[in-house]
Amino acid sequence: MSDRGVEVWSGGVNTWECDEMGHMNVRFWVAKAQEALAGLAAALGMPRAFAENGEATLVLREQHIRFLREAHAGGALHATGGVVELGESDARLLLVLRHPDETPAATFQLKVEHATRGDMRPFPWPERIRARAAALRVEVPAYAAARSLDLSPVAPSASLPRALDLGLKRIGLGVVGPAECDVFGRMRPEVFIGRVSDGAGRLFGQVRPGPDLAPGEPAPRIGGAVLEYRVLHLDWPRAGDGVELRSGFIGCDARTRRVAHWMLDPHSGRPWASAEAVAVSFDLDRRKVIDISEAALEDYRALCIPGLAL
Repeated sequence: MSDRGVEVWSGGVNTWECDEMGHMNVRFWVAKAQEALAGLAAALGMPRAFAENGEATLVLREQHIRFLREAHAGGALHATGGVVELGESDARLLLVLRHPDETPAATFQLKVEHATRGDMRPFPWPERIRARAAALRVEVPAYAAARSLDLSPVAPSASLPRALDLGLKRIGLGVVGPAECDVFGRMRPEVFIGRVSDGAGRLFGQVRPGPDLAPGEPAPRIGGAVLEYRVLHLDWPRAGDGVELRSGFIGCDARTRRVAHWMLDPHSGRPWASAEAVAVSFDLDRRKVIDISEAALEDYRALCIPGLAL
């Protein structure tokens, strides 16, 4: 086995996919990974897994994402994929988005279920897919393994009443639009992480913290970035369903801030998705992660919420 698998997607980065940080926004990383997932499904013998009239689909239940190297407007990307584990009706898959020189740009470990397209009812993999999966086996390389997050099984705790009890900050509120849904009428996975990105300014503030400066030293231009995500997809809203994002800080050190994001139904209070992220301050000119000052670190420590998790 290797960490490579087969090529399942190829494309590039558009100018309008890049954000104020000067690199491709997280929502488009996830969108391209979803297209790569369709390519891997085809390699497994499910070429119409994400077509409206397909016989079966792959339902995304969990994502682990690591961002390793930025992608900029005009750059080319391609993706390789393979099967890490195959259960009775579920699987753990690996996708690696790569730069043209094969350098890994981002990695995705995806937990999926083989399910009916209508009611998302899991059912066993057929033998023909098991045979193809055996030929597509890959190992998770060190660069794609969890670094700062625990991927152990977890019982989700997200709900609107709990968010209110914990004092989580509202960073997003709205409804899912028709253009944000897939052919099955369910919200696309990149919408959750995209709305988290949209609300980050309300959580972190418009000015990101930077390092301690020597007298007379010019202040660098500071932005923010996420290095790692664990995302649980708990239910799938449809067009017109309400969504509310509540977020809070789990922990911090001089280099990283660990954050929880919950997407909730503002009417019933039930969870749509939850995530834990590792965020950093980012020097926009040097394109490097930087430490923050001790004063800023103390401010973040005061904001951390005991017991907050996925």
